[in-house]
Amino acid sequence: MPMLPASAALAWKAGALFAATGTMAGALGAHALAPRLGEKAATWTMASHYAIMNGIGLLAISQHPVYSKRLAGPLIIAGTTLFSGSIFALLLYREKMGSFARVVGPTTPIGGLLMIGGYLSLLF
Repeated sequence: MPMLPASAALAWKAGALFAATGTMAGALGAHALAPRLGEKAATWTMASHYAIMNGIGLLAISQHPVYSKRLAGPLIIAGTTLFSGSIFALLLYREKMGSFARVVGPTTPIGGLLMIGGYLSLLF
């Protein structure tokens, strides 16, 4: 792989990390956590899929020649972290979070908006 600008290298590494952790989280949810998650398993799977898809998206856009002029990487990284991360945290620790769940819960749609903004920034 040729030398990438720092922001593109970060997007590449984050993309690889999201794809790997999304895959691992999907396997964990399907096997080890399935009894605990019950009907919420579909939500866990969705968060895993978003992490994987955004990981692949980051891998792709990090290779674009004008990537360094885009906000896509930072927005997608922040959005995926908030979106998938908040879903994973809420499903795993909701009972233990207490009132902190009220803070974590709203980060899910904020993360979604950041991801959308990141991809839309590629239009300009």
